[in-house]
Amino acid sequence: MILLSLSVLLLGAGLHGQAQTASAPAPVPAPVTEVMAMASIKPGVAVADVMKLVPEEVRSVAQLYMDGKIEQWYTRGDGRGQIFFLRARTVDEAKAIFAELPAVKAGYVVVDYIPVGPYSPVRFLARPQGSVDGAQR
Repeated sequence: MILLSLSVLLLGAGLHGQAQTASAPAPVPAPVTEVMAMASIKPGVAVADVMKLVPEEVRSVAQLYMDGKIEQWYTRGDGRGQIFFLRARTVDEAKAIFAELPAVKAGYVVVDYIPVGPYSPVRFLARPQGSVDGAQR
């Protein structure tokens, strides 16, 4: 009997938890302010071929920076490519910025594009205490 009561209690608590989860507001997507582009050499491409393009590639990237299209640029700590933060609002816009880079045009690199925006959990600081969706409880 005690086991049955405990089971009912746990089942009731689980259903209560599901009801609260179901009514929880969906996360609000952050506005896209930049696009992170991660570039690396395609598998099978000879490093010697890429090295031939490096002087022209560096000049092109520097020009994009001087034109205000690249916000930040980094080399990956593992040496497997570069990471750029582009002033773009969409992946298509970021792809257009990189389309003329010599290594991209030659098909030597693969670029992964990730739209990014402000750290959205900070929004919780602006809400009144005890509020989940902006309304007082």
